[in-house]
Parts: sequence; C-alpha cells; structure tokens
Amino acid sequence: MNGLGPLNLLPVSAAERELGSCCGSTAWARRVASRRPFGDANELHAVADEVWWNLTPNDWLEAFSAHPRIGERVANAQQSSVSKSWSNTEQSEVQAAPNGVRDMLVLANAEYYERFGHIFIVCATGKSADEMLAMLRRRLGNDPETELRIAAEEQSKITRLRLGKLIARLS
Repeated sequence: MNGLGPLNLLPVSAAERELGSCCGSTAWARRVASRRPFGDANELHAVADEVWWNLTPNDWLEAFSAHPRIGERVANAQQSSVSKSWSNTEQSEVQAAPNGVRDMLVLANAEYYERFGHIFIVCATGKSADEMLAMLRRRLGNDPETELRIAAEEQSKITRLRLGKLIARLS
C-alpha cells in the first residue's frame, strides 16, 4: 500500500478524528474523510486544499481556535493529545526563547486577539520566537479581511505538514 492505506481503511468517525488532529475544523475533517480513498499523498493534499479554500470563515475560525497561542505556557485550546504534541514540537523554538521574548509574544497575542477576534496563526515550524514576534507585529497592521486570509494560508501550511505526520504515524 502507499502509506495511505490505514487512513483509507479507517471507519468514518475514526478518520474524521485523525484528520481533526491536522486541522481543527470539523467541516474540513468531515469533508476530507468523505473523499477517501486517496491514491497517494498528492491527492490527499489536493483534496485537503480544495476543501479548506471552500469552507466558510467561521470554519476557519474553528480551526484557528484549536491551536494554542504562540508562546502560551498552558494552552487554552482544546486539542487531542496528538495535536498537542505536534503543537509543542512546532513551537519548540518559542519554548526555548528567553522569558522576555515569550512575555512580548503573550502581550502581542492579546493585542492581536483584541484587534481581530481570533488567535494569531502562523506556521511556526522552523521559526524562532523573534521571527514570530516580528511577523505578529507586522500583521497587526493588516485590515481584518486581509489578516483572515493570511491566517487561513498559515493554517493551510500547518495542515499540510500535519497530514505528512499523520500518514507517517498511521503507516
């Protein structure tokens, strides 16, 4: 099999749960699970992208809310154990940052949330805490519509990375 066999063979509810660890939108997980079986990873990624970009902004906000805020020591977001582990790995550079940088991230995150009504989403993999803080501050200057689109693009990147992790974990 191509590595997707286990995902293709899961019962619908289990597939939705596994996909939900990649993206916190229930509509996304449900729609992607309904499009199985996938012939290969490229097909899975294409379906994932197609479904994502055809969701509503409320579905995007649901996905965003499944993430901890960058720099948060204790996440407020409800996450599966798999998602929590992935978030910790993705944000490992922030956890290693000096307290001052983490404190600035917490303050900037609060300002961002107040301005846009959702948490700051960034594909954190490979980015330092300083890089993410600079991105957050820069994005505070965006209008809400532009920022929602940028956040959705970042969520799409995160989902793509996590789908790869899911395939590896299930194989």
